[in-house]
Amino acid sequence: MKKFIRYLIPCLVLFMLAIQVSSDVFVWTDEDGFRHFSNIAPSLEADDAKILGKEIQNQISDDRPFQVLKVYDGDSLLVKGLDLTLKIRMVGIDAPETGGRSNPGQPYSKKAHLYLNRLVKDRSVTLKSYGLGGYNRILAEVFTTGGTNVNLEMVKMGLAEVYQGSTPKHFDTAPYVAAQTRARNNRIGMWAQGSRYKSPRQWRKENPRK
Repeated sequence: MKKFIRYLIPCLVLFMLAIQVSSDVFVWTDEDGFRHFSNIAPSLEADDAKILGKEIQNQISDDRPFQVLKVYDGDSLLVKGLDLTLKIRMVGIDAPETGGRSNPGQPYSKKAHLYLNRLVKDRSVTLKSYGLGGYNRILAEVFTTGGTNVNLEMVKMGLAEVYQGSTPKHFDTAPYVAAQTRARNNRIGMWAQGSRYKSPRQWRKENPRK
């Protein structure tokens, strides 16, 4: 009976963790010493799992520096800080899609990727977090050490549009819409395509990943 109770208690604890709201981020180290994070409760083997609580999430938005390790495309990147490695989805914007092996990608996708890479790769940035988005990525505004809002900069340069889906409750889209209007009116970046322009959202529908 005691043995049964000893195994039952961890199971109940993990069950409670599993029903936490989606804003919880679980952090654990596997048997090979690699650190992981996820908004899904880990397996029973991850006995050192802990929730990245509000205190840590607040630190992400508290001018704590993160080093940019990799830029995936024009609106997502990988950063390291607070003893964590996090995938970031730049909130409020949508850059041209890079495509896959058999697809050359959307026009201006390479320019968006290269420009973002030039702005932040191997540099220190701060994040204003808006919680978790899809694929276990932190939704965030990214700022350079000089205070430049990188998300907004991508829109100003015509290398990303304002995200057409829903955005976090407290995210202010007004400066992004204004920047997009100016870029579009002046045919900056991808807006130079005129009537040939397709939003990343439309492009994804027409070119689903295989």
